[in-house]
Amino acid sequence: MNEKKTPLRSAQWFGTADKNGFMYRSWMKNQGIPDHAFQGKPIIGICNTWSELTPCNAHFRKIAEHVKKGVLEAGGFPVEFPVFSSGESNLRPTAMLTRNLASMDVEEAIRGNPVDAVVLLTGCDKTTPALLMGAASCDVPAIVVTGGPMLNGKHKGKDIGSGTVVWQMHEAYKGGQISLDEFLSAEAGMSRSAGTCNTMGTASTMACMAEALGTSLPHNAAIPAVDSRRYVLAHLSGMRIVDMVHEDLRLSKILTREAFENAIRVNAAIGGSTNAVIHLKAIAGRIGVDLDLEDWTRIGKGTPTVVDLQPSGRFLMEDFYYAGGLPAVIRRLGEAGLLPNPEALTANGKSLWSNCQAAPQYNDEVIRPLDKPLVEDGGLCILRGNLSPRGAVLKPSAATPALMQHRGRAVVFENFDDYKARIADPDLDVDETCVLVLKNAGPKGYPGMAEVGNMGLPPKVLAKGITDMVRISDARMSGTAYGTVVLHVAPEAAAGGPLAAVRNGDYIELDCANGRLHLDISDEELAGRLADLEPDTSAKLFDSGYARLYVDHVMQADQGCDFDFLVGCRGHAVPRHSH
Repeated sequence: MNEKKTPLRSAQWFGTADKNGFMYRSWMKNQGIPDHAFQGKPIIGICNTWSELTPCNAHFRKIAEHVKKGVLEAGGFPVEFPVFSSGESNLRPTAMLTRNLASMDVEEAIRGNPVDAVVLLTGCDKTTPALLMGAASCDVPAIVVTGGPMLNGKHKGKDIGSGTVVWQMHEAYKGGQISLDEFLSAEAGMSRSAGTCNTMGTASTMACMAEALGTSLPHNAAIPAVDSRRYVLAHLSGMRIVDMVHEDLRLSKILTREAFENAIRVNAAIGGSTNAVIHLKAIAGRIGVDLDLEDWTRIGKGTPTVVDLQPSGRFLMEDFYYAGGLPAVIRRLGEAGLLPNPEALTANGKSLWSNCQAAPQYNDEVIRPLDKPLVEDGGLCILRGNLSPRGAVLKPSAATPALMQHRGRAVVFENFDDYKARIADPDLDVDETCVLVLKNAGPKGYPGMAEVGNMGLPPKVLAKGITDMVRISDARMSGTAYGTVVLHVAPEAAAGGPLAAVRNGDYIELDCANGRLHLDISDEELAGRLADLEPDTSAKLFDSGYARLYVDHVMQADQGCDFDFLVGCRGHAVPRHSH
């Protein structure tokens, strides 16, 4: 008895002997495609974020070719198409501004075209969440293939990390410890191969999140971009997506509540980027999973950080892969009973635990034993109080322990331009005990919520040998950055949040152990200040175009910064004919 086959979505384009079938097939044939290519084969879309303006993803054409070989070997037919490449390294004012735009591009490209499933080629920070968001909104079979991290950076005989070395050396230059020539000399050595940042920045974090969620094959997160095993994984992913079509293994069967709980725990263990909070919330919102900030406290708190990678630790992603990669981390968690949902389904049809329970572990310095962690509690710290009634985020593994309980005088910058104009002023009334406060850098205020929250310290403080201060903003920071930095304050200042009411000289209390962020003024004083605020005029700067759409519809950081009209899964029903 023949097994019942899953109906192919693409057959509604190519499988009919009528006028429409004639047109769809005929137009495709101008590429030299023969008749039998359309006959009952799954059509696999390869969703490619290749761009020479996104250097992290500039090698994706070669990865796509290996995916195609796998699709063809498994009996499918590959069709590659481009989508908006939201690259962090060059795009202004911030790639976060166009993450949602890229997700819309992906969603409509999938829904409107004759594809049965998609391979998502991702890498640079926002491309991974954007493609997962778009694919989740369609709920088709999908598998993630990331481009992989760069090789270790090299400078003066030492390993240096992408991004992290920029923040370190720039602070040293501002503080007078190194010359401009020495600062610039590290530039070429930082980025010496194709791939994403080689630290546990947002790109590497989101690659790990994709793997922990079960949306990629094991080891996808850490194989270096130029390692031949990256191309083998691309080939195998191309083969696997064809089987996923026959199994009807759609994203809704993988992106479950249980999968997101696993990802939160893994993020703590790897010392992952704070940006994961926003991106996982947005992905969850598209697939219909209710995820909120309290889940990061409930699930992540108390989890030791065992991956000793920059910016929290010493090593880099190349070392991480050689040490065993993410499967080794998941094995450590699982053996200690710290994996919330070991039976969660993954893209290869097996459970997360069955994929990792025998994973080899090669280096206890890079992936530490649980009883010798880098940080005993690496769960992201969620802060609430009168300054952040809807929450704020701090990354303990990258912070200074002595500053995680601190009370200091506020030095306020009304926006990022104000910060840049005054931070180096020798007359700025600031010392290392102060709290730097940046307003109007959130989703609406910037707009796009740029990675400016890790404000560089005043040169007069750096000159004293101080390397960290408490900093608070409604912005984000690069996953490659570090410091005692409170981020994602919600509601943001531009939306009338309490951050807008902070004045120079106010005292602010930070208490990470108790999840508290408090502005030391009375409730009556705070209410009065907020009532006296001038109406938000940021929207007037963007009275047309995409920026207008963004400011009008972006939600706050605790909601994932998605557009209010994009939340939810709209499915993959075939639209009406074009003729």
